Amino acid sequence: MKKVTFTLVLSLCAFAASSKLNAQDTNTDNHTIAITIPEVALVDIEPAANKNITLGFTAPTEAGLPIVTSGTDNTLWLNYSSIKSATDATRNVSVRLDALVPGIDIRVTAATATGAGGGTLGVPSAQLTLSAADQTLISGIGSAYTGDGANNGHNLTYDLAPGSGTGTVAAYADLEATTTAVATVTYTISDN
Repeated sequence: MKKVTFTLVLSLCAFAASSKLNAQDTNTDNHTIAITIPEVALVDIEPAANKNITLGFTAPTEAGLPIVTSGTDNTLWLNYSSIKSATDATRNVSVRLDALVPGIDIRVTAATATGAGGGTLGVPSAQLTLSAADQTLISGIGSAYTGDGANNGHNLTYDLAPGSGTGTVAAYADLEATTTAVATVTYTISDN
């Protein structure tokens, strides 16, 4: 009798355990995936190996005429990568000059983004005359990337003008002859 009772108890325990295990399974199941997306705000000027430019003026050949710019430079490209935060819907790229060159207006124009980028790329402003104050050059950047290197992003066109013209910061009267005056242009990507 003890042997039958022990076998019966063991059988009941095995049956209870197997029915409990089977009761946990259903025809569906799930699990979670934790996803991390970093906030990104990066900007650079390309081509990185040769991003310093030289612009200048030509002297007049006739008395009574002003100096004239010797041309423009459009060899540089503004690249950026942006993943916006939940609290700031868009970003801007601002530009400023570290020091004014007496009598000279340094102007920059950014073209509409081209190349291998994607996302919500920013919108360029009109031509800016650079000053020591930050000015918005590109606005409305969302989560986006321009592509890297030349021919990606916003093509930048720089030109010079002697002061006292339309939209001027400088005054022609402040011009001084120099072989090399250097100014640093700084671009910053930031939340609105």
